[in-house]
Amino acid sequence: MSPGLPSATVADLYRAACLAELDALKPGNVHAYAPGHRMVTADFVTSAEVSAPPLAARGARVGARVRGGVEATVAAVGQNTNLGILLLCAPLASAAEAEGPLTEALSAVLAGFDPSDATDIFAAIRHANPGGLGKAARHDVTDASATPSLAEAMAEAAPRDRIARAYTDGFRDLLEIGLPALAAARGNGRVAPWTTTAVHLAYLTTVPDSHIARKHGPERAEAVRAEAAARLAGLDLAEMPVAALLDYDRSLKSAGLNPGTSADFTVATLFLDTLLCARGEPV
Repeated sequence: MSPGLPSATVADLYRAACLAELDALKPGNVHAYAPGHRMVTADFVTSAEVSAPPLAARGARVGARVRGGVEATVAAVGQNTNLGILLLCAPLASAAEAEGPLTEALSAVLAGFDPSDATDIFAAIRHANPGGLGKAARHDVTDASATPSLAEAMAEAAPRDRIARAYTDGFRDLLEIGLPALAAARGNGRVAPWTTTAVHLAYLTTVPDSHIARKHGPERAEAVRAEAAARLAGLDLAEMPVAALLDYDRSLKSAGLNPGTSADFTVATLFLDTLLCARGEPV
């Protein structure tokens, strides 16, 4: 039986995943090769550091982990840099504490939300004020008087938001897109940070990015996905194609397009991978 991990280990692995994602060239997003969207990597380094303790607080509810991480981040850097990361990583951190297979523990976490989880996550979203959130016809989290269950709210948002969908389908994108892309990159001899780039590109080219969809509409998000798939087809990461990826990076940023959800899922993929390794479970 896989042992649960101590909070210090969970915090260390979370920080490491956040920093590893920043080291990789991720077209359209913030990374060590280039800033973008009025943000720099230093903001994200600080965000990882200050959000790790609440994210990894042993025994804390998922909602409390997310809210604590968002509040610590906004206090430290003055903006939302990691709401999506925290929403994805908090259930993983909670599951990592439990004994038994991590995926089974994650299923139990996702099935065990209580009203406090909804209250805290809705408060965290309002505090972070993510770009392009807009208004929902039902279960609008920007309404402080809204009282839906977390499961109801995530199910309502799932068709238009991949992070909400993760809460309803057992984090399937991590298991079917992220981890396989990471394993394939390693199997082809790639090493970090190019393994991380491979994960980001897998998300970017496979599913429309929710952050782009919120700000520019679902049609534009799908167009970006299709363009990325066509433009990056045949790109060999073994050649470390910095110039080609930076050219695409500039193209996306000049158009104000930030595939932030793909980056969030990349962090969560790296975090899940290291959690599984630390617990001695197969990846």
